[in-house]
Amino acid sequence: MSGIPASAAGGTGRAASVAGGKLGAVAVNQASLWNIANILTMVRLVLVPGFVLLLLADGGYDPIWRAWAWAAFAVAMITDVFDGHLARAYNLVTDFGKIADPIADKAIMAAGLICLSGLGDLPWWVTGVILFRELGITLMRFWVIRHGVIPASRGGKMKTLAQGTAVGMYVLALTGPLATFRWWVMAVAVVLTVVTGLDYVRQAIVLRRAGLAAERSG
Repeated sequence: MSGIPASAAGGTGRAASVAGGKLGAVAVNQASLWNIANILTMVRLVLVPGFVLLLLADGGYDPIWRAWAWAAFAVAMITDVFDGHLARAYNLVTDFGKIADPIADKAIMAAGLICLSGLGDLPWWVTGVILFRELGITLMRFWVIRHGVIPASRGGKMKTLAQGTAVGMYVLALTGPLATFRWWVMAVAVVLTVVTGLDYVRQAIVLRRAGLAAERSG
């Protein structure tokens, strides 16, 4: 005999079970941070400084270094496609992912645009238009977030694809017809950037008005 009353032993067992359950839940929550979607997002964040160093290596005009920079940029774009899909498909959405994913997206794009403009390959006004739009839409989302969430549109996805393709082509040391073609791709990206930005502004205004009307009626 242990000398411990059965009731006490039962209480201890239940307490241990509850404590174990809580510890297990904590462990699961901690482990969920290290899911494949978040790891891909972190890889993209780490790639940003590496991409910049490769792009600017040897003065920024060496075709070999720029090819390596393009490879880093391409990997970042590919992880951008897969991390969001995996997070939604396998219920791997976390608070870290919600914050880090858009930061990683904008960081790699901003780094590419700023470096290309600094090297003289891309006009500064193009970089300014794209970055102003991205920052403005992000701030606008926070402005209306208490009224609802503005979903990503098909046009927004096309814009992202066009921007990624255009920046990737500018990162490569292209000449001849391909150098001309990439100008047109960037032109399409800029047009989509402006048009989708205006559409998001319209959605934000409609959403805010509807939210304020609902608050007044309530």
